Amino acid sequence: MTPAETPLIRTAVPSRAPSPAEPGDNAPEPGAHLVARGFGLRYGTHQALTDISFEIPEHRVTAIIGPSGCGKSTLLRAFNRMNDLIPNVSTSGELRVGSLVVNAPSTDVVSLRRRVGMVFQRPNPFPQSVFDNVAFGLRLLGMRQRSALGERVEASLRRAALWEEVKDRLDRSALQLSGGQQQRLCIARCLAVDPEVLLMDEPASALDPTSTARVEELVLELKGRYTIVVVTHNMQQAARISDRTAFLMQGRLVEVGDTRRMFTNPKEKLTEDYITGRFG
Repeated sequence: MTPAETPLIRTAVPSRAPSPAEPGDNAPEPGAHLVARGFGLRYGTHQALTDISFEIPEHRVTAIIGPSGCGKSTLLRAFNRMNDLIPNVSTSGELRVGSLVVNAPSTDVVSLRRRVGMVFQRPNPFPQSVFDNVAFGLRLLGMRQRSALGERVEASLRRAALWEEVKDRLDRSALQLSGGQQQRLCIARCLAVDPEVLLMDEPASALDPTSTARVEELVLELKGRYTIVVVTHNMQQAARISDRTAFLMQGRLVEVGDTRRMFTNPKEKLTEDYITGRFG
């Protein structure tokens, strides 16, 4: 990396002396919504995640950072069993959403994915109208009445900050929307089935800066209603939108904690080296 490419975040890490308490340090933390206890995952003979243990509080944004191939997306997808679609996957330990053990054989995966929505790196709208994209999950759940569908579609598009842009073209193909609008449409599609948790796998990495800012603003607006977990390679983005950050390296959890504290006074030297761009 040349000096011209040096990210601003490099200047944010001082010496590792203890920092004074912030005004909100004594505020009570919300309860844990997602929990990992000794969680491991293997793809055949490859150990992708090892002994992951941490908690994700409700109504907060948690960022998962780390170099490519460290297991960030694998950990994210494990919380709604998306890894089940890959052959020869096996898990150990435990993941929970509330009191539900995610990786228990008896868990209803369809019900789980209704509670835990997923937004992918690239927008993936269906080749249908804007309305039908948002109504898709509702129809799978048995909602058929057009007026009821219309109310839920409008409410979801409003939550995704997209209603004013598409209200006059609900019957047009979703593929005609811009990339940023398509991503917000995919978020609206998740919100329509009323999940508890939103998992976002680099949701802005394929977007232009303006669309990225809209998605980041949306994440901050939504955290009052949902628990949000975001995988990102962008250190500045993690610093801007997350309350807590988890740092993974080679499938292991190195450090997890308050984002401001981690980005200014990390406990682990490995964390400091990654955040300041010394590797990765």
